Amino acid sequence: MADNTNITMNVDAPDLVGNNILIKVDLPEEEKVTKPQASVDLQIRKTLEGNLMITDHEDVDIVLVPAQSKIIALPKEHMSEDVYVTQNRLFDFLAKKGVIMPETIQGGNVYGAMEARIPENDSVDVNQVGLFVIDKFIEEERPYFMSEKAFEKQQEAHYVDPDEEDSTELGEVPHQTHKGSMPPWARYGLIYRYYE
Repeated sequence: MADNTNITMNVDAPDLVGNNILIKVDLPEEEKVTKPQASVDLQIRKTLEGNLMITDHEDVDIVLVPAQSKIIALPKEHMSEDVYVTQNRLFDFLAKKGVIMPETIQGGNVYGAMEARIPENDSVDVNQVGLFVIDKFIEEERPYFMSEKAFEKQQEAHYVDPDEEDSTELGEVPHQTHKGSMPPWARYGLIYRYYE
């Protein structure tokens, strides 16, 4: 607490049974504990360096680097066109919400990574704002993941257990006596001589 803070203490009469004294401390408005304005539910790991790695997204891992005021999007497994499109959507979303400076979006020093800088602000904690907006982005992307997983399950079920009209029993389709495009009796050596 600051040196010039006045603390008023209200001491109630002692409890007759347990001889306890109840002390109430009234803090000034600035020092009262406030409830959080919002909360997020993310899968976050803190690295030894103090970075926050968010692993909720299906295509990318999002790293918040508080020491450098930076957000980095790394591909999960391998770099593909889908990962780049996801990174582009992420940084467009963050730029529209004002969390990053759009002119700082660039490729990172890791293959397939993209990064952007967070502007400095003395009135709010930029790391908390970054986490909050990243959570909003992941919530917007979640229905896309759900529909993609449902489609993959449906396709797998279609391949493993097809309908009656899409499948045939063994022996239902007759086999041909000759298969393939090149007959086994053809002499390949003579074919090469024609082109010489």
